[in-house]
Amino acid sequence: MSTKPPYVSLHFDESGATNAKLDTTDAGAAFVLESKGTWYHAGFHLTTAVVGPTVLALPYALRGMGWGPGLTSLTIVFLVTYYNYVLMSKVLDHCESEGRRHIRFREMAADILGSGWMYYVVVSVQGTINTGVGIGSILLAGDCLKIMYSDLYPDGPLKLYHFIIIVTFVLIILSQLPSFHSLRYINFASLLLCFAYTFLVVIGCFRAGASRDAPPKDYSLSSSKFNRAMNAFSSIAILAAAFGNGILPEIQATLAPPAAGKMEKGLRMCYVVIFFTFYSAAISGYWAFGNQVASNVLLTLAPDNGPSLVPTWLLGLVVVFVLLQLFAIALVYSQVAYEILEKNSADSTQGVFSKRNLIPRIILRTLYMIYCGFMAAMLPFFGDILAVVGAIGFIPLDFILPVLLYNMALRPSKTKPIYWFNISIMVIFTGVGLIGAFSSIRKLVLDANQFKLFSDDVVA
Repeated sequence: MSTKPPYVSLHFDESGATNAKLDTTDAGAAFVLESKGTWYHAGFHLTTAVVGPTVLALPYALRGMGWGPGLTSLTIVFLVTYYNYVLMSKVLDHCESEGRRHIRFREMAADILGSGWMYYVVVSVQGTINTGVGIGSILLAGDCLKIMYSDLYPDGPLKLYHFIIIVTFVLIILSQLPSFHSLRYINFASLLLCFAYTFLVVIGCFRAGASRDAPPKDYSLSSSKFNRAMNAFSSIAILAAAFGNGILPEIQATLAPPAAGKMEKGLRMCYVVIFFTFYSAAISGYWAFGNQVASNVLLTLAPDNGPSLVPTWLLGLVVVFVLLQLFAIALVYSQVAYEILEKNSADSTQGVFSKRNLIPRIILRTLYMIYCGFMAAMLPFFGDILAVVGAIGFIPLDFILPVLLYNMALRPSKTKPIYWFNISIMVIFTGVGLIGAFSSIRKLVLDANQFKLFSDDVVA
C-alpha cells in the first residue's frame, strides 16, 4: 500500500512563504491523517470532539449566570459555533477547489493570512487545547471512578491519583491505534454513549431535585457586581470549551477527496446530538441544585458528605458510559499531537507497522499520555481547566479565526451583511476571550489556595 498522501500539502520556509508541492515524506499526513472517510465518519469524529462529559459542567456554567443570561448564552454559543464551523468548512472547500487541500489548521491559517508566524500561533493554541482536553479527560475519568469507588467503599484506601494512573494506563494502550480514520467505529460508539449517560444524568437530576435530601434550590448570584461579572465570563469560557472543536480541518482531512460539502452533513449530525444533550443536561442540573451545583454534576448527585441522591446502579452506569467515551475523546484530541510527532519521527517510505515506525510511535505516544496523566493528578481543577482552555484555546480557534479566514479567503463584498456580521463576531468574541482568560485564570489562582498538589479532591 502506498504511503504517499493523495493531496497537496503546503510547506513554509522561514520567511513564511508557501510552496505547494506533493510531499512524499510527510508521515504525519500519510499515517495519522489518512483520507478515507465518509461524511458520517466525519460526523462521528465531530460528535466525539464536541459532545462529551463536558455536558456535566454545563449546569455549573449556568450557575455563574443564572437562568436568563445562562440559557441565552448557551443558545448564542450554539448558533455561533455552528455558523463558524460551516464557514471554516467552506474555506477548506474553497482552497481545495483552487488545488490547495489543507489537512492542518496551522497550514490553512498561515496560507490564507500570508504570515509564517500564524503557523506557529495555531500550533501553540492547538497544543494548549489538545493537552488541556487530554488532562481534563483523564482527570474527569479518574474522578468518576473515585465517585463510584467511594460510594461502594467509603473508607477505602485508594486516592484520586490511583484512578488517574489506571485511566492513563488504559489510554496508553488505546493510543497505539495508528490513524484518525481508525477511530471511526470507536467514535460511533461514543455518539451512542453520550446519549445514554446524558439521559441517565437528566433522570438522576430530576429525581434528586424532587427528593427530600436535595439542597435548597437557590438560583441567586453573587452580591458583588465584580464577582458576578467574573463568574459570567468564566461561564462563557466553559461554554466555549464545551462547544469547542479546534481540530475541524484535521477532521475534514480524514474525508476521502473531494471533501466539498461532506463536512456540512457531518456538522448537522453533530449539532442534532448537541441540541438534545447539552440543553437537557444544563437545564435539569441547574434546576435540581441551583448555585450549589459542582463543576461536575456527578459530585452533587453523590456528595462526599451525605447520602447519594441517586441509586448506585444509575450512578454506576453513568460512570461506565462516561469512562468509555472519555477514552474516545482523549484519543481524538491526541491526533494532532500524534501527527506532529510522527511527521518528525516516522519514515513514510516504510510501513506504518514496521519496526522503524512502531517503536518510536509506542515511546512517544506513551510519554505524551504519561505527561497528561501526571498533570491531571497534580492539578485537579476540572471546571477551572475547562474555563482556561475555553478562553485561551477554543475562543480564538472556533470563534475568531473562522470568520477572519472566511473574509480573507472568499472575500465577500463589504456591502454584504455577511462581511460585517463576521467582523462583529470577531470583535465581540475577541473581547469575550480576553476577559474570559482573565476571569478564568483568576478563578484558577483563587482555587489553587484550596488544595495541595496531588490532592484527593477535585476543586468544584
